[in-house]
Amino acid sequence: MKETPGSSRRSFVRKLTSVAAAATIAPHLFAAEKQVKPFEYLKRNSAISANDQINIALIGAGGQGSEDTNVAIQIPGVKLVAVCDLYDGRLNEAKKRWGADIFTTKIYKEILNRKDIDAVIIGTPDHWHQTISIDAMKAGKHVYCEKPMVHSITEGPAVIKAQHETGKIFQVGSQGVSSLGNEKAKELLKSGAIGQLNYAEGFWARRLPLEVWQYPIPADASPQTVDWETYVSNTHKRPFDEKRFFRWRNYTDYGTGMCGDLFVHLFSSLHFITGSYGPEKIYASGGLRFWNDGREVPDVLLGTFDYGQNAVHPAFNLSLRCNFVDGTSGTTYLRLVGSEGAMDVTWDKVVLKRNKVLTSEDPFYLEKLRQSGDRNPERKKMLPPEEITFDAEKGYLGGPYDHMNNFFTAIRNNGKVTEDATFGYRAAAPALLCNDSYFKNTPVFWDPEKMLLKKG
Repeated sequence: MKETPGSSRRSFVRKLTSVAAAATIAPHLFAAEKQVKPFEYLKRNSAISANDQINIALIGAGGQGSEDTNVAIQIPGVKLVAVCDLYDGRLNEAKKRWGADIFTTKIYKEILNRKDIDAVIIGTPDHWHQTISIDAMKAGKHVYCEKPMVHSITEGPAVIKAQHETGKIFQVGSQGVSSLGNEKAKELLKSGAIGQLNYAEGFWARRLPLEVWQYPIPADASPQTVDWETYVSNTHKRPFDEKRFFRWRNYTDYGTGMCGDLFVHLFSSLHFITGSYGPEKIYASGGLRFWNDGREVPDVLLGTFDYGQNAVHPAFNLSLRCNFVDGTSGTTYLRLVGSEGAMDVTWDKVVLKRNKVLTSEDPFYLEKLRQSGDRNPERKKMLPPEEITFDAEKGYLGGPYDHMNNFFTAIRNNGKVTEDATFGYRAAAPALLCNDSYFKNTPVFWDPEKMLLKKG
């Protein structure tokens, strides 16, 4: 029986699992017995017929939307045919980047009305995610929507309803969810590698101008080149402001701050690894410490979250930190801590550290311990922790490729994706509520299973 790319990946992960179960764990389990680069395997063994071709359109051709599109068109059988954006410069750049024959427009509904488009990538500012997602699914398009899925806590149920009613494939773009790093961390946690989970933490540190949302503003930015009226048509009306258009993450009318941009990635990965629906209590603090450029959101933020016990996981606590004033590291990580060890998780690596204990009933050994001053030699002895690194194989194309490939595979097979509207909302909700807690200076209580606010 010939393996499909999906079955090959599942076999690859199974190999990792079986080896990890052995008494001695090799340090590079992400490299299978015979190294196979995922993209090369697809090209060699995936014959895509004309009927299998998926035509896509990009709505919102800024930095992340363009990156998503570059990844998407690496997938065999995927073709970009149209781009929508409210700024002329991005439409002109799209034709230079992806071909003069692609259709471009400032009106997203012209994209949805085209019969030759199967799926759309939504890379707009957050305040347009819900509307365009719902309109696209109702127009018969499959949707890949950038995170966070929605701009407001009240918007999630409508997206979930639209997905259920239309039956279209809907995936939220927290790219790390589908990574080998996350898959291996999920397996390790389930196998008991760190014992009982009791704490998790995540950290983002940034300082470079582009990383802290001081995006470049084109010299020709003006009401003549930007459709400002459409941009603000679903939020507060105000005169044209190039910063609010090109640096939109800094403003609450359009973005969701650190929580929606960065914390949501950590929630998505944590929920995938643990199977959790989310926290029950959310509290945030922080402030605007450095980037006094008119932004409305903090540049240092701390969030704490209480996860209750359920059938899937024990009760544990989560702390998330983000620092846009970090002049040293730029570190990003998610760490899960348990009763017997911990693991640091990135999209292509997991570093597992486990406590080791030694017990002995050897009389000679016990007597030596007594002579050394140990009054209780019979107790377990803690040894230095062991450290095992799981690295992705050389040539691994990364979480974004896997996430996008899973989206198109689900379209072709009428299958399912992990980060559908319900998963996406459960990741977005605690991020959005973290903002609410910060601005209101109060804890927020949430029912993660029913996806409803609770009274404290």
